Amino acid sequence: MILIMQHVIFKHLETLPHRSLSVAHGDMVVDKDDPITTLYVVRSGNVHLVRVREDGALVILQRAGAGAIMAEASVFSNVYHCAAIAVQESVLMAYPVKAVRALLEARPEAALAYARYLADEVRDARQRAEILALKTVSARLEAWLTWNHGLLPGKGAWHHVADEIGISKEALYRELSKRRKQEG
Repeated sequence: MILIMQHVIFKHLETLPHRSLSVAHGDMVVDKDDPITTLYVVRSGNVHLVRVREDGALVILQRAGAGAIMAEASVFSNVYHCAAIAVQESVLMAYPVKAVRALLEARPEAALAYARYLADEVRDARQRAEILALKTVSARLEAWLTWNHGLLPGKGAWHHVADEIGISKEALYRELSKRRKQEG
C-alpha cells in the first residue's frame, strides 16, 4: 500500500458511497469557482492544483499524487479557489462532499483523522513556501531536491519542478546543465 494511504482518514472515506473516475493527461478535473460537490482522492496518476499568475505562469499549489486528497480544504468551501489539472493519466475516487461533511460531523475519530491529514499537508505547504522564499535558482532546486530525497522526476516532467519552485523551465534546464558540467 502507498505510504500516504496509511492515513486513517482513508479507512473512514472508504465507508462512504464513491465512484471511480478516469481522467486523461491534460484534462481539467475542476476549474476555479466551480461549485464543490465532490471530494477527490487520487488513486493513481498525478493532479496539480494550479493558479495562473498575472504574467501567465502557473503556480502549483498542490501536487496530488497517488494516495493524496485533492484540494483537501475544499470540504469546507462552496467553490474551488483554483483549478485542478491531470498532469498524467489518473484515476480518482470521487466522494460526495455532503457525505464527507456528515461523516466528519458525526464521527469524532474521522474528524481527528482528517485533522491529522491536514496537519501533514500544512507541513508540506510550509516547506514549499520556504523553497519559494529562496532567492536563487540553485538554492530553490537544492532545497527541492533535499525535500524529494535527491530525486528528479522523469526527464519529460522536469517542467513540473520548475512550476513548483517558481522558476521558468529554461532557468531550471540551465541549472541542471550547470550541475552536470560541475559533476563531470
